Amino acid sequence: MWQRAAPGQKSPWYVVAFRVVVVTAALGGLGVFFYFAFKLTLTPVRDRGQAGGNIDPGHSLRFYLDSPTKDALFQIGGNLALLMPLGVLIPIVWTTLRGPIRLALLTGALSLAIETVQGAFVVGRAFDVDDVILNVIGVVIAYLFLGRRLSRTLRGT
Repeated sequence: MWQRAAPGQKSPWYVVAFRVVVVTAALGGLGVFFYFAFKLTLTPVRDRGQAGGNIDPGHSLRFYLDSPTKDALFQIGGNLALLMPLGVLIPIVWTTLRGPIRLALLTGALSLAIETVQGAFVVGRAFDVDDVILNVIGVVIAYLFLGRRLSRTLRGT
């Protein structure tokens, strides 16, 4: 019922209206997401001497895994979950960005920008390449488990 019309045929008005509502809602969701993501990641924090930059992939992950379980879950889980909504919302808004590789490239660039700003300008925060890696993995997981199916269902193939 929500599939695209055959070539040369127009979609019924209610299908077009539904897609407009879906895309508008997803855009609103992206706006809310970006507000909270930027507020969370670009707000200065009290530095207790632990904010150190990391450009060695895996270094922070090894540190987290050697930490108490609660701290490791908070750090790794938080970085996995931080950008996950993008894996669901972006393919709904822009069907041309469907696919794990496209999303990985886009969100990798976004995460890299966030980490760069954190490291250069935000007090108590530092650049960490492992955060970028975990953010991208989280987006791809969200896309594979929910985003791909939801986008195809709501927007058509």
